[in-house]
Amino acid sequence: MSRIRDVPVYAQRDDEVTAKLYNLWRRAKLHYPCPMRIALPGYPGMVMLLEEREWVCANERQGDLPVLAWVAFEDQGRDALHEPVRCKLNYYHFAASKLRAPSLALMEEELENSLHEE
Repeated sequence: MSRIRDVPVYAQRDDEVTAKLYNLWRRAKLHYPCPMRIALPGYPGMVMLLEEREWVCANERQGDLPVLAWVAFEDQGRDALHEPVRCKLNYYHFAASKLRAPSLALMEEELENSLHEE
């Protein structure tokens, strides 16, 4: 069940994620059950919730209230594993753009560390 279904979207933009990050997420889904919860060091109370079809940056101090969400990944028929994946980025807070880059970087770092431990 989606965490974002009943939360109003402040704004939605076209976005894309790097092939490396997308492929790490796909690999992690093979090893760990969804949703995966990744703390964001340096951002108290913020976590990434990685679900089957979406990534949600949420405030766990407010009941996992979403701040950002990457949804609608355009991965159907994807045959070029080195190319970025287009998606939609939902904003749920007016200042959410400040978390976009750091949350993705921390997510990538954590997924790499977790998968290398296996």
